[in-house]
Amino acid sequence: MVAFLRLALRRVAMMPVMILGIALLVFVVMQFSPADPAYNALGDSATPAARAAFAAAHGLDDPLPVRYLAFLGDLVRGDLGVTVSPSQPVTDRIVTAFPLTLQLTLFGLVLAVVLALVFGVTSAVYRDRWPDQVFRVLSMAGIALPSFWIGVLLIQQFALNVPLFPTGGYVNPADSFTGWLESLALPAVSLALPVASSLARLIRTSMVAELDRDYVRTARGSGLPPFLIIRSVLRNALVTPLTVLGVKIGYMLSGAVVIEAIFDLPGMGKLILEGVTGGDVALVQGTVLTIAIAFLVVNVVVDLLYLLVNPRIRTV
Repeated sequence: MVAFLRLALRRVAMMPVMILGIALLVFVVMQFSPADPAYNALGDSATPAARAAFAAAHGLDDPLPVRYLAFLGDLVRGDLGVTVSPSQPVTDRIVTAFPLTLQLTLFGLVLAVVLALVFGVTSAVYRDRWPDQVFRVLSMAGIALPSFWIGVLLIQQFALNVPLFPTGGYVNPADSFTGWLESLALPAVSLALPVASSLARLIRTSMVAELDRDYVRTARGSGLPPFLIIRSVLRNALVTPLTVLGVKIGYMLSGAVVIEAIFDLPGMGKLILEGVTGGDVALVQGTVLTIAIAFLVVNVVVDLLYLLVNPRIRTV
């Protein structure tokens, strides 16, 4: 337990340093944006003098290190700037949009894990037989197909040809839980299938390796029920897929941005699209930074879970 706490504190202590690095990367990249904050804020009719005054008032003429330190100071206070039109705090926009992206990601993650367990375990148990061959073909197809293309196909089939689900839009669960499920069903499936296919192959490979170990042969020879054997094998086999899960969750967070645009969901993807098309540097910068920090937090949490399920690494 002491070793786990020591490693956990080490992971958590690295987070501020990594957040500073992420903030620096996002800030520097956004400085190369062709958008002019003064032009976007004041409009076409603003005079050069007015733009110069705006730049001086907002520190746009300061050296890059000075602007970065000011950006960090605002970040510590939770101030990510103000949007161009309408003029609103970026933080307020993110607070409104991020819960939807989180809902979509978690919904897709649950579907991906369930499908991956079903596909992976079935393929390993029926190794080299027809269920294994079918699921291996399906998983390879799922990996090859991008999530946005799956989303377009799902809209065509299950929203237009057979109108079981809406083509887009979002329903708040407080208004209608059934409507909420229907509005997120197709986006979640689009997001989940590629991740589920990749995880299923990892689970199958890990379980096949575990099923060939001596303790499994001993358990079978002792007459233990197959269910108990599979449960023990699965517990050991999940260690390797768990290490990849953090990256997959990050992929789903970023993939949700594209899926939201396809299904017209008012999440972080809509904010990024709005910021890019409107030249709103503060909105794009704040949204991208929030997603990057969320990705970092998810990976730290997965690392801690990995330490819990794999005691051997605590001695490293």
